[in-house]
Order: sequence, then C-alpha cells, then structure tokens
Amino acid sequence: MISLKIPGVKIFMTKLLTQNVFDAFLLKEMDLHTFTNFTINGQFNEDFFTNEELEERGDRKHTLWNDVRPIAFSMIKGNKTPLHLKIVFQLPKEYTEQVAERLAGRIRPEEIGGLYMNVRFDKGELHIITGTAIKTFTLDKTLEQEWDNEVKNFLRKQGIDFEE
Repeated sequence: MISLKIPGVKIFMTKLLTQNVFDAFLLKEMDLHTFTNFTINGQFNEDFFTNEELEERGDRKHTLWNDVRPIAFSMIKGNKTPLHLKIVFQLPKEYTEQVAERLAGRIRPEEIGGLYMNVRFDKGELHIITGTAIKTFTLDKTLEQEWDNEVKNFLRKQGIDFEE
C-alpha cells in the first residue's frame, strides 16, 4: 500500500469527471460532501434489471465508473470545490487476472480478493492510496508491490503527476 499526493488537483479532477481515464474501473463506493452529502454504493440492484441484462453483465456485481461519471460530474460542477470526496475503485476481474499472470505463478487469480485505488480529496489535498485484498494468508508482498507500480505507471501514462 502506498499513498500518492496529487499536486495537480484541477487536472486530476478534469480527467476523473470529464474524460474516460478511469472508466474501466469498478466503482465500489463514492462519498461526496458538497451542499449536502451524497453516498453511492456501486453495487448493482439486481431487481432493477431484466434477466437478459443480468446475463450480459456476467458475474460483475458493481457498476463501472463510466456509468456513474456523468452523475458525479453533475454533483460536483460549479465554482466551489467539494468539502470531501472519497472514491473506491476496484480493478475489474479480467485486469486483475493479467496482473496475477505477470507474477508468474506467485499468486493465483482466485486468491486475489481485489486490487483497489482509493481517491481521497479533503482540505484541498488529493491523495491516491492503493490497496490489495488477498483471500489467503501470505507474507509475500509481490502482489502489493506489483499493484503499487501498476498504479504509478497508470498515472504517469495519463499525465497525472504525483508525489510519493
């Protein structure tokens, strides 16, 4: 787990809210404090969907950021910054499996509970905190280190500066 400070808050928020940079991530939760508090649980309400729509989604239980981004933008837009913002992103299963494959057998994909990126904006500062969940006990930190490096590489590729 690492914490990265994002000095270019405005640049980051533009990429987060108006571009497709984070669209492939699952949204686990979002907590936003503006003129009131908004909480979004990214889990699907299965009763809302038809059986055909559920089949199309497969085993995915959470929405993608792409589905919520326009709603989040409408809650944040304006000339005032939020008092607080917390977003928990999870890497989708297919990408998590790719990360596990790069570790050459050190961990099996089914042992990974999730790879997370937590976005936190509070008191004018923006941080990204990485996280991993492993279903079995291990002292091996290879997955954690790989995910930390993956997040840093992702941010660099997107032109998002950070401080460690």
